[in-house]
Amino acid sequence: MIGYLRGKILDAGPDSLLLDVGGVGYQLAIPLSTFSQLDRADRTESVGLFVHTHVRADAIELFGFWTARERSLFALLIGVSGIGPRLARVVLSGMAAEELVRALASENAVQLATIPGIGKKTAQRMVIELKDKVLDLGIDLAGSVAFSPDDDLLAALVNLGYRSGDAEKALAKARRETPDADPEDLLRASLNFLSRV
Repeated sequence: MIGYLRGKILDAGPDSLLLDVGGVGYQLAIPLSTFSQLDRADRTESVGLFVHTHVRADAIELFGFWTARERSLFALLIGVSGIGPRLARVVLSGMAAEELVRALASENAVQLATIPGIGKKTAQRMVIELKDKVLDLGIDLAGSVAFSPDDDLLAALVNLGYRSGDAEKALAKARRETPDADPEDLLRASLNFLSRV
C-alpha cells in the first residue's frame, strides 16, 4: 500500500495530478485544497504528498493530500455509509478541513448539506458517525476559520448552478491566465470560461 510519494509534478489540474517518482508516473486524484498548495509550489522542485490507496475489484486508485490531517479526514469520510472516495474528495474540495471538523463536532448538518453532492440525510449521517472521531484530529475547535478568496469564488460558482468540477477547472484556468486579478475579475473570467463549455 502506498502512503506517501515524493516527486516532480508532470501535470496538475484541480482534481488530479501526475507525479514523476523516479521515472514512474503516478496519477493521483486530489482535492481543491491540495491543488491550491501545489499551484504555489515550485515546479522545478520535488513535492511530497500523503497518499490514500483505494483498492477496488477492478482498479487501484490513489488519492493525494498536502497534509496528513487531510488524509486522515478523508479516511474517516469514506468510512461513512454512502460516501465513497470520489465524494469524499468533493467534500474536502467544498470545505476547508478545519471548517469541516468544526461543522461535524458542532453537529451542524445544515452547513454540511451546502457541500455539493451532500444532501440532508448524508449530512446527518456524517454528524452521527464522525462527531466524536474528528476530535482526535487535533484541530482547534475554538479558532476562527481562514477562508481563501478561491473558496468564496468556488462557492459562488456552485451557488450559481455550475457543477463543482467544472467550477474548479474554470477558476483554476482563470487563476493561471490572470494571476494578479482581483476576486471580481476572477469570477468574471471563470464565468466566461464556463459559458463556453
